[in-house]
Amino acid sequence: MLFLVRMDVHLPPDLDPRLRVEIVARERAYSQQLQRSGTWRHIWRIAGQYANYSVFDVDSADELHEILSNLPLFAYMDLTVTALATHPSDIYAAQSTPPETT
Repeated sequence: MLFLVRMDVHLPPDLDPRLRVEIVARERAYSQQLQRSGTWRHIWRIAGQYANYSVFDVDSADELHEILSNLPLFAYMDLTVTALATHPSDIYAAQSTPPETT
């Protein structure tokens, strides 16, 4: 199942700088582990914001919830989750990735 997740991060301005560095480093390591495994398929920064759009490929909403709630920054995030379905007009739906364009 594919899910689109918008993540908006709101770190408190008075958060200890050392704690901030440590949490962000753990977040990066965890997210990169999930990217390498193919679970966290895409991540795009939203320009001008401490936010991103991400696509997850998981077996269930419960699995996604487990992944998201284990994010080190979870306590500081507002999340919006949208389940994705194949669009009937998608000419690339049968392929895992669209062909290269030139």
